[in-house]
Order: sequence, then structure tokens, then C-alpha cells
Amino acid sequence: MKHLFARFATRVSEWAGKPVIFILALIAVVIWAALGPFFDYSETWQLVINTGTTIVTFLMVFVLQNAQTRDTRAIQAKLNEIILTSHAENRFIGIENLDEEELKRLDELVAKAAKGRGETEACRTSESTEAANAAPSKKAEARKRPVAAKAPKQKQRPIQKSQI
Repeated sequence: MKHLFARFATRVSEWAGKPVIFILALIAVVIWAALGPFFDYSETWQLVINTGTTIVTFLMVFVLQNAQTRDTRAIQAKLNEIILTSHAENRFIGIENLDEEELKRLDELVAKAAKGRGETEACRTSESTEAANAAPSKKAEARKRPVAAKAPKQKQRPIQKSQI
């Protein structure tokens, strides 16, 4: 059921983001507005657009949130892989789980380091990221991996939770 909804959410969010869908929605609103005089701008006439837009909005919130959450997780996994295989600080892995105040503080420290001040301080994060500090062994391991010749492309499967 999860995979069915995930595929559905992806397709609907791609479909809903197309300009032609916006144009169709705009046409529907124009037609509704044009029909106002024929229905004497009655409560029923108003109820039609209010009900329709409310239902569509309510359902789209869940569909779009599902698609956005999966996209965000995929991007975060890619960024973590880049951090692990580069000279970047491993301490930054997992910072998306910090609370708002810690993120603001870290952002200030990184901005300060970018201006050439406090470079060592910028790499210090709160104790919330201690779990991410175990990653240096993964980073060192990733650097030691030999670069093999390109193998023939195989069908890639999504990473399962048990593989993470």
C-alpha cells in the first residue's frame, strides 16, 4: 500500500505542477465566475467553488507532502554520501535533526567561518550530532575504496531500511 501511494503521490505532484493544469484550473474558475449571473450569485453557486477548492486543497496537501518528504530524504542521503567521500566535516551529517535554535547557531558559525573568522568554531556543533561523529571510519573507508573500471549498468533498486 505504501509503494502504491508513493507512486500515486509522485505522479500527481508531477501532473499538478504542469502549466496546463494551472490553465485548466484558471478556466474552471473563469467559467464558474461567468455562470454567477445565471445563478444570481446564489449561495449554492458560491458553495460549488468553495467545496471544490477545499476538497482539492485538502487532498493535495497530503499528496504533495509525501512526494516532498521522499525527495528531501533522497537529497539528504546524497548529500551525506558527498560529505562522507569528500574532505568535508563529517560532523555535518545529521544536522537536519537539530532543533531550530541549534541550526540557527550553526548557520551563524558557518557564515562566520566563510568570512574567514572562527573556522574551527564553525565545525563544532551541539551534542545532538555526536552520533554523526562515528562516521569518520566510514569516510576513511570510502577514501580507501579502489576505483574500479565501470561495470555494465545494472538496474538500481531503492535502498531498503535494513541496508542503511
